[in-house]
Amino acid sequence: MNQDAMKKQAAEAALAYVEGGVVGVGTGSTVNHFIDALATIKGRIEGAVSSSEASTERLKGHGIPVLDLNSAGELSIYVDGADESNERLQLIKGGGGALTREKIVAAASRQFVCIADESKLVKVLGRFPLPVEVIPMARSYVARELVRLGGTPIWREGFVTDNGNLILDVQHLEIADPLQFEQRINNLAGVVTVGIFALRPADVLILGTPNGAKTIKAADFSG
Repeated sequence: MNQDAMKKQAAEAALAYVEGGVVGVGTGSTVNHFIDALATIKGRIEGAVSSSEASTERLKGHGIPVLDLNSAGELSIYVDGADESNERLQLIKGGGGALTREKIVAAASRQFVCIADESKLVKVLGRFPLPVEVIPMARSYVARELVRLGGTPIWREGFVTDNGNLILDVQHLEIADPLQFEQRINNLAGVVTVGIFALRPADVLILGTPNGAKTIKAADFSG
């Protein structure tokens, strides 16, 4: 089974967690499969809150109403992918550049279901370059500070977020304490947010595997 098929498998398994109402929807290739699957039950939901312009267009293409988060209020569920997850369901996200909106929708949701293929589960976060969204005038300053934290920041040139900001992708990290590292980077002046989801990790991780979808729940982790 190829990687895309495993992504689709995880995405379709996430439908079991959709109970109606308004669904928070993330961004990326795995989420695209979820949006396509969600269209098959669109009559059971009121609509969706989207974390990116790309997902918004795909949802609308399926005839799923897209609502503003400010009017939708608290969401019962948010479904999104990840670039990496550890066994505590702390994540690295933002490879597609939508990390700030993704973090907002995740924070506004009672349950966060993460969908991915099995390759995204790692022991230690950081092999995938860590995205940091920055205000344009702060790019060089934040980059210097990230070097001091042990990383190698690379400006994602030619890319602007939906919020009009820039992305620094930080390479060569081993993030032993994601919670502390998230807070430290978020406190740098000019950082909009960092793509570590540890303050608000996933509640459920669904991994597509050659042997079927595998579900890991944060409550199951007792270490």
